[in-house]
Formats: sequence, C-alpha cells, structure tokens
Amino acid sequence: MNGNARKIERGRPPGTCPVDRAADGTWQIRGYAQARALLRSDRTVQAGLGIETVEKLPPKVRRPVLYRDGPEHREHRRQTARFFTPRRVDEQYRGLMADLADEQLAKLRAAGEAELSDLSFNMAIGVVCEVIGLTESRPGIRGRLERFFPEKFGKPGLTSVRGIYWLFRLNTQWLRFHLADVRPAVRARRREPRDDLISHLLAEGCSAAEILGECLTFSAAGMVTTREFICAAAWHLFTDEELMERYKGADEPERLAVLRELVRLEPAVARLRRRTTAALELPGHDGPVTVPEGALIDVFVDAANTDAEAVGDGPLTVCPGRPVEAALSFGDGPHRCPGAGIAILETDVFLTRLLALDGGVRMTGTPRVSLKDEIGGYEIRGLTVATGRTAS
Repeated sequence: MNGNARKIERGRPPGTCPVDRAADGTWQIRGYAQARALLRSDRTVQAGLGIETVEKLPPKVRRPVLYRDGPEHREHRRQTARFFTPRRVDEQYRGLMADLADEQLAKLRAAGEAELSDLSFNMAIGVVCEVIGLTESRPGIRGRLERFFPEKFGKPGLTSVRGIYWLFRLNTQWLRFHLADVRPAVRARRREPRDDLISHLLAEGCSAAEILGECLTFSAAGMVTTREFICAAAWHLFTDEELMERYKGADEPERLAVLRELVRLEPAVARLRRRTTAALELPGHDGPVTVPEGALIDVFVDAANTDAEAVGDGPLTVCPGRPVEAALSFGDGPHRCPGAGIAILETDVFLTRLLALDGGVRMTGTPRVSLKDEIGGYEIRGLTVATGRTAS
C-alpha cells in the first residue's frame, strides 16, 4: 500500500524538523524519540487543556488527576491502576461492552440506518460510566455530557456578553451533571461502597466538587475520544476492502493490532502540551537541543507517530504489527492514558458485531471532519451505516 492512508489531514508531512520553535516562542516537538523523552521527563508539567483555569482554584481543592504532577499524581495513578488492568478489562468490562454494542445495533436494525457517531457515543458513555461509577444517573446523561463539548461556543471571560454567557452556560452544565449524575452515584456509594472510581475517591475523603471534577475529566477522556476513534476505524475499514477482509477474518489479537495501527495513524488526541520546570536536553538533527526552564512545548503526536525512524517505512500507510504499536496516541510517561486497553477492546467489540450483522452493513453518506485546535482532535459526523448490501 502506497501513499497517504489518513482520513484526517494533518498538515506538515513526516520528516520535518523533530525539534523547533514557532514564531511566538513555543517549542514544537515532531520527532518520536524527542516526544517520548519529553513526555517521560520529570522536568515537565501539564499545560493547556484549561489548566490555567484549574490553577485558580483554592489551594485546598484537590485538582483532577489530569492536572496534577509529581508524587501526588504518581500515587493516585498507582491506587487507581486496578481499574484498568488487562485482567479487569477482560473479566469485568468485556461482557458489558458486548451488551452495550448489541443494544446499539438493535437500534440500527430497527431503523435500518443510523449515524455511527450516535451509536458509538452511547456505547462509550455506558462503558465509562461503569468504570467511574455513574450508574444511578437520571435519564438524559448523553445530552448533559454533549453540552460540555459543543462544537462551537464562546470563550470564557467577563470582557464581552459572549464570554459572560459562556461562563453562565458552563456553570449551568456543571450543576446539571452534578445533580443528575454525580450526586446520585455518590449517595449510593456512601451507603454501599463498590469497586469503582467514585468509591475510591470517597474513601480518600474527596469533596463533592472534587469528585465532580474527576468524573468530568474521565468522561471527556474516555467518552469523546473513543467515540471518534470508533468512527475513524470504521471509516478505514469501509473504504479499504483488503483491510476489511483482513479484520473480519482475523482472531482477536490480530484485530487489536489492526486497531492499534489505525489509532497510530489517526490519533484522537494529536496535540499534547507541557511546560518545563528545568532545562531539558533533547536529541536533535544536529546534536542535542536544550529547552530552557519555563518553556511552553507543543507535542505533535500526529507527526511523531509518522516518524519513520521509529515506526518503519511507509509511515502514512496502514501496516499492522509495526515495532511501535499505537506509538504515542495514548501519550507516554506519567500521564499515559490509563484506559488505552479499554478503548481498543471496546472498539473491537463494537466493530466486530457491527460487521457481523445479518444481511451485511454498509457505509452511507459522506463523512464530515472538523478539528479541535486545542488538542488536534477530530470530530467525524455524517458517517452513517445502513443494514443490507444494496447500495442506496
């Protein structure tokens, strides 16, 4: 297979400078080795993702794990690692994934056609809610979550009517999610603790506001990205007959390898941002490059994932079984996504059932892609699937 197999165009091609600086002084990392070294370094902290707003919280308020670094962050990850082990994913979540997929595909069979982003989001919500412990929600959780991630909206601030409205709207959505989803789960787990994230947070003495923050962080990380990757993977399969046949005829390990290759090519989060806390030396084309203390750094995951020195020849083609599976699509170092295994298995469970529907299934419509500048993430809409083999 030759050429560029990506469905989401990313701009600069592979082979560009692995470490350079933008006109505004921000450092930019596009090489795989450089990006991995940076993400694993103990001389950086999280930046971007709204961290500036989180830093304004009172000192006594515990920050969500996404925004913490150092010993406190490592200890939290150690204590919650049990929720994401391969054994737990297989034994506790696989059956749930199958049930949720069947539930969504029943809707597809009944209607004859459905938008894949709707089906995949409903499934992702069900899986993440089980991991977090949001199992006592009132009806309508999907709508409440979608309001947190609008495609277009104003920016926060008090300098314009639009900014004030943004703040009002955000606070309203926080309250609705708390009252309808988080509070019922917290109350249930105060009466009877379970083996989930909310019970763990309660045991640590977290307040309702702190639990709300963690729930929203995990929701955004686990629901939105998985929704989009399921759509991207399906898009590849429906438009590549050879890959489709390989996937459908493979056993699970080989199917998962295909999906890890697709997530390398189409990372759902393609921008990571860090700030150095001390001078950091990275390998460059012409020798070591020293990034100074206090520097803001953008990691271009989409570029690093196509670094031929790390992933091999034809970095923009689909070639399962590369030496670096998934590359940096789930991050690396202390902040590597703990739910990577869940996301890949969930995608496989859904797609294998979708593609096995009686009478066949086909892609209809023309997918539309938009990009989120902050994280380089994509939104795929208009990718509809229909039952039956007859072209519409």
